[in-house]
Amino acid sequence: MATKHPIKSLYYITHVDNIPSILKRGILSHKRVEEQAVPFTPIYDATIVSNRRERVTPNGKSLWEFANLYFQPRNPMLYRVINETIKELIAIVGVKPQVLNLPGTFVTNGNAAHSLSNVLNTQEGLQVVIEMWDVVKNDWWKEEDGSKRKIMAECLVPDVIPPEFIHSIYVTSQAAKEKILLSSTAQIPIVPEPHMFFQPARVLPLTKTLKLVEGDMFFSHAQTLTISVNTVGVMGKGLASRTKYQFPDVYVFYQDLCRQKILKMGKPYLYKREFLMDKLLADDTYPFPNPNSNKWFLLFPTKRHWRANSDFEGIEKGLEWVRDNYAQEKVNSLATPALGCGLGNLEWKDVGPLMCKYLANLDVQVSIYLPREQDVPPEYLHRDFLLPKSNK
Repeated sequence: MATKHPIKSLYYITHVDNIPSILKRGILSHKRVEEQAVPFTPIYDATIVSNRRERVTPNGKSLWEFANLYFQPRNPMLYRVINETIKELIAIVGVKPQVLNLPGTFVTNGNAAHSLSNVLNTQEGLQVVIEMWDVVKNDWWKEEDGSKRKIMAECLVPDVIPPEFIHSIYVTSQAAKEKILLSSTAQIPIVPEPHMFFQPARVLPLTKTLKLVEGDMFFSHAQTLTISVNTVGVMGKGLASRTKYQFPDVYVFYQDLCRQKILKMGKPYLYKREFLMDKLLADDTYPFPNPNSNKWFLLFPTKRHWRANSDFEGIEKGLEWVRDNYAQEKVNSLATPALGCGLGNLEWKDVGPLMCKYLANLDVQVSIYLPREQDVPPEYLHRDFLLPKSNK
């Protein structure tokens, strides 16, 4: 394919137990697996897989006859799988983009099983995927604008993807890597890549209930997510901007608080939203079993005006409010960013000890997400720095 494109890899989601077979036989279509009676460990609900039989491609073949790859593995289907299966048992197989040149291959502009997705020839489909590349490679999605479907754009390869097209295998951890190494002698890189699986890159426990996390707070399993905001109703950048996009009801609620001058420095406000997070994030082409509880948002003022720097004293008063009110408000776990760091121009070396001082004694699990905008020196992540003996 002569046209230059940004696609460096495609991806196949599977169980780690299937890796030796895949490295030997290639990635097989469901029909080939059945015909050859290949033993395998399923990761998808049987309903999801069987319903792909009904959808046909322009040449009259069923999706059942194709091996399917994603352009973006970190998608609603993987989120669903991870929440239905032990995450360490999931692997993502990286496939060379040259697979797009195989005869009879199709490309879809979304989840292939979805009625709104089109199955296109490779050239046309690839052009569509490139045009919506910002959506496909994004870190989040939602139903309303179609991004939840589009981010699952697929490459459909008839019958089999030969092993020589596989370039890497991605897993959640070093332990998962060792499991594959024990069962396979193939000379293919096995790469622990926790972010790809919605997992933190790093977790640093400070106490039994308090930990530092490097990762994406919006995929935290905490009941309550903390969002740094101003008191004038503007969500322009950072986590607030993502909240505005992904959870517009939170933005409307926040604006109303500001309009009524209820949200003030030193007094965060808890929005106990009633929507199930998993229903928003997981592929729901078919019923999703056991979705998790409602996700709450703690709107935490760190500055008065969006143009101003964050207010250190105001943040401390807000932390006092959390300490004094979390139990009464029935907060049973909390995730929070490094308040005022990044866009607020405060330094972690000042904010970290302050947050730990007030959050270390809460009797619920608390995760403080490290600032992405700063490289925090190791000495500022140490327990002795963040929790001096007088505060432990």
